Amino acid sequence: MKKGQELNLIINRVKYPNVGIGSFEDQDIRVKNVLKGQEVLCRISKKRSGRVEARALEVIQRAPNEQPSFCEHFNVCGGCMLQTLSYEDQVKAKMESVRNLFDEACLPLTFNEMIHSPEHFEYRNKMEFSFGDAFKDGPLTLGMHKKGHHHDVVNVPFCHLADADFRTVQTGVLAYATENGLLKYNKRSNIGFLRHLVVRKSKATGEVMVALSATTQAADADGNAFDQHAFAQYMLTLPLEGTLASLLYVKNDGLGDVVSGEIVCLHGQTHITEKILGLSFKITLYSFFQTNSHGAERLYQTAMDLIPNLDDKICFDLFSGTGTIGQIMARAARKVIGVEIVEDAVKAARENAKLNGLDNCTFLCGDVFKVLETVTEKPEVIVVDPPRSGMGEKTTAHIASYGIPEIVYISCNPSTLLEDLVVFGKYGYTASNVTLVDMFPWTGGVESIVKLQKKSM
Repeated sequence: MKKGQELNLIINRVKYPNVGIGSFEDQDIRVKNVLKGQEVLCRISKKRSGRVEARALEVIQRAPNEQPSFCEHFNVCGGCMLQTLSYEDQVKAKMESVRNLFDEACLPLTFNEMIHSPEHFEYRNKMEFSFGDAFKDGPLTLGMHKKGHHHDVVNVPFCHLADADFRTVQTGVLAYATENGLLKYNKRSNIGFLRHLVVRKSKATGEVMVALSATTQAADADGNAFDQHAFAQYMLTLPLEGTLASLLYVKNDGLGDVVSGEIVCLHGQTHITEKILGLSFKITLYSFFQTNSHGAERLYQTAMDLIPNLDDKICFDLFSGTGTIGQIMARAARKVIGVEIVEDAVKAARENAKLNGLDNCTFLCGDVFKVLETVTEKPEVIVVDPPRSGMGEKTTAHIASYGIPEIVYISCNPSTLLEDLVVFGKYGYTASNVTLVDMFPWTGGVESIVKLQKKSM
């Protein structure tokens, strides 16, 4: 085999995250974003140190368990790679892919039955769309990145992951931008106006947040500034099932392709309110909050069930976001200390504690490793829920140094969970069971929960 060679490959197993593995001339070949049982035409892209990677060009034969896609945007939008599988089959596929990840790393765990998402469609409470074009210098689009293309953006007016209000906002904003000649931002030249559109909606209250991420440059080709009032008046005319509670303009002049910058409130307030397990949470634009609200209840309840007794204990909620887990624990605990690096989320967590009448919560802002070095209290319960990048060796080692009998780890990325479990093992902590929670139907994403136990010396 040589780099650039094309060949037909049958995928015989898949390892998280969405890495299909097939065999050719007794050599394993890894191909991203394919399904077990598919026959694909692929091109060798990397060949080094006995490892071969290839890029899928075409699905020649579908897997035996595939079915027709339900989505109008299938094979154009880059999301929802499992949508040709039944829900039962995608649950099996996710379980198998995570199991293969741990088995390959020689860290086998016992897998409990996967917990299903309560909703399979329209479950998301947040969507982030990008402005762009479907081809170079084409008309303005607002949607998701095109499959296999980083720069091209395709309209997705019928996306089934979020409800009708998301679709109404998306199509409405695109229509307004087109009619008013607003310029899309060019990531290569750093010239232009429109960048992203973020939509959040509370499942409990129906409150909708819309955030337009755009530069402070001229909004159109005539050099006119963005007419914030006119945009707000237009948005208030959209026929939403919920209520437009927060309309924001994010002044985003950063070079990175992320939503960031000063927030200007054009209408309403700067947050919406969601409810989880009987508690209320104010969610701001930059706050981390689980994107599947009803699934989050199952996720957090499963995690709490791993802690037999919280009564009168000091609990640490690390990577605490808006303080969801910490406040659930606070209803029984003596004291909860939450640590989160995003200042906006910490402010929201403090407000949420007041909103829920909890006076035994303290939320600290900063890097978890650095903040823990300043905290004098010793925890009796620790729950960690880090970002996709995981915790890293220094932070993991510091958490292990407390030496408490059990630690509950919630992960949105089994790959970095695996890395952190290896570090915990160096300090005498082991996990025997893992529970997967499906928070992202039709996609390859999955949440994991493990309880680490300190080995007796």
